[in-house]
Amino acid sequence: MIQLQSEIEGKRAFFGIVKERFKMNGCSFCSNFDYHQGKFDAVLWREGGETIYLRVPINVLEGALDHANAYIEFGTPYVIKHVVNLGLDYDDHSLLTATTGLTQFQEPLDKDGYIRDKSRWELAGIEKINSIMYSIDSLLSS
Repeated sequence: MIQLQSEIEGKRAFFGIVKERFKMNGCSFCSNFDYHQGKFDAVLWREGGETIYLRVPINVLEGALDHANAYIEFGTPYVIKHVVNLGLDYDDHSLLTATTGLTQFQEPLDKDGYIRDKSRWELAGIEKINSIMYSIDSLLSS
């Protein structure tokens, strides 16, 4: 994981407005959230089972993340690498999964994989954050 220094950290805004702007900048809101915190992701690079993401965490100050009017604050953005298994899952539950479809997704093999050429990905993450900041700057407060 590479933490990034960015002006977005500590900025505040309404969730619904910035969610749309993040989406316009190629980011997605992670479906794995709770009502008090979440994160936006942007894929910086993907090859095979490896993906490098820019991740921007958010905390809710007022409201809940299932409402557009939730008031949020941005945390420290970071770059992270996930490594997933592209093959079949051969564990005790594989047959159950294949016949019932109860488990659709595998856990990453490595949620915080080693990132080669850290300066390259740090720069890519900062460039992406700057692009996002440019599009949402007028919506942010300190």
